[in-house]
Amino acid sequence: MPMTRRRFHRLLLGAAGAALVPNLVPTLAAEAQLQEGRDWRPITPPRPGAVPGKLEVLEFFSYGCPHCGDFNPVVEPWAKHLGADLSFRRVPVTFGRAPWAALARLYFALELSGDLARLDQAVFTAVTKDKRNLFTDAAILAWLGGQGADTAAFGPLLGSFAVATQLAQAEALARDFQIDSVPTLVVDGRYAVVGREAKGFADLLAIADGLIVKARAAGQG
Repeated sequence: MPMTRRRFHRLLLGAAGAALVPNLVPTLAAEAQLQEGRDWRPITPPRPGAVPGKLEVLEFFSYGCPHCGDFNPVVEPWAKHLGADLSFRRVPVTFGRAPWAALARLYFALELSGDLARLDQAVFTAVTKDKRNLFTDAAILAWLGGQGADTAAFGPLLGSFAVATQLAQAEALARDFQIDSVPTLVVDGRYAVVGREAKGFADLLAIADGLIVKARAAGQG
């Protein structure tokens, strides 16, 4: 579902509430049964997760998306408290845009270098708030140097085979799941969160919680 300005502000207000109340009870999941088309859409055919024996929750995002930058501080603590039978993975998307492809490579390189936890939110801020151009290797390395990163070691990562492979896999996954907007959560390779009536990020996470219950039941069946 396209993210309109009005809908984004509603989600942002909901995110503020979620940040103030970490143990917020999922509203939509608690008050009404989740509905296909309103709250979620099926992934056809379903795709197994990357970790055998676990349900996988994916977050499709981009550093170039301001909504993803605001969602990140909300979804991160939620993901840390998922059950032991779940794994959480973030998938950067490009939508065929060269600048977003550069940002996706930056994400994978940060992950490989061990700098992701330290610089993750800083990249969102640099791109979406400070309007910093991080769309070329030279621009990325110049910015990383200012963040105290080892640019001599980081440079080769950006053009590495490992990063190129991960990027190709991420793009294939986004196509397979028909991801057309971000941020989007996908549960167990079966269900994508839609949240047409969501009033905030907390509601989107409540839907994801309900879909996790649904996925567990489907797995047990």
